[in-house]
Amino acid sequence: MPRAEAVAIPLGALLAGFLAFSLFLLFLGKSPAEFYGLVWKAGFSSAFSWQNTLSRVAPLIMAALCVALPARLGLVVIGGEGAIVLGGLAAGVTGTHVAGPLGMVLMALSAMVLGGLWIGAIGALRIKRGVNETISSLLMAYIAIALFNHFVEGPFRDPGSLNKPSTAPLDAALRVGEMPFIAAHWGVAAGVIACVLCWILIDRTTLGFAARIAGDNIRAAQVQGLPVGPLVIGFTALGGAWAGLAGFFEVAAVHGSANASLIAGYGYTGILIAFLARHNPLAILPVAVLMAGFEASSGLIQRRMDLPDATILVFEGMVFIIILLSEALYGRLRIFSPGYWESR
Repeated sequence: MPRAEAVAIPLGALLAGFLAFSLFLLFLGKSPAEFYGLVWKAGFSSAFSWQNTLSRVAPLIMAALCVALPARLGLVVIGGEGAIVLGGLAAGVTGTHVAGPLGMVLMALSAMVLGGLWIGAIGALRIKRGVNETISSLLMAYIAIALFNHFVEGPFRDPGSLNKPSTAPLDAALRVGEMPFIAAHWGVAAGVIACVLCWILIDRTTLGFAARIAGDNIRAAQVQGLPVGPLVIGFTALGGAWAGLAGFFEVAAVHGSANASLIAGYGYTGILIAFLARHNPLAILPVAVLMAGFEASSGLIQRRMDLPDATILVFEGMVFIIILLSEALYGRLRIFSPGYWESR
């Protein structure tokens, strides 16, 4: 029954979020049916719609992993946006000095290393100085964006980028192409592989078991002699590495250079996805596809319903609040207790 509870409560919270947002639309004099119809049309109804959706899936998956991995240790890290933009910056700068297939590997590694160091530092601050990881990760995201803007508009700016400062355009050999038979770049496949690997790490290895023990009771883990410090730093660094890889794919597969388009809010949407998936790497996949479909529809909703582009952000905020409120239901619903159905 715990498995059923872990599925039913988030699903119920998602449906409650849909209902709450529908009431909000009615208050504005808009049609909820039209809204959800446009979401379906823009995000899922055709091959072109799926292309728009899948183009957003990869960074959302990896941003969610940046939240989900530290969460297994009881940490709430919400700074994935910073790791994404710095990973993209590292990939863009590295791409101007390398060439060929090895160059693409070096771009990806540089993005993962910088992202891992950035988020790993949050874990180190938590262990070494007791700094709250939620506050530090949020503040460091703002610092990362400021650093990104400084370097893109200053030392690493391409002189040819006049209206939109960016790093030098990547050579064609360093661009990530599309997967065969699917109108989506290889970052989607990398995201799926990342989720599978993280699920194996968490659920099928001794490190993952130790992380879960530390997440449930850190004092008990320390008494048992588990390496809590290295676990915290390692899991936060790994989450940051995935977020940095998302920045690499955004540069190498989508934008062709590091520019302000990297600051797209994927890191913040990843927080919602991770919580809705209960920090389960495999559950992140369908939830990320769903959220990507909603984000792909924002432009169409703005044009057809005369709503601001931030409408999807309002929807995501409502769902996130209800998801947080639903945490109080775990372990309190009799229908999910082991003896309930036996008594029936």
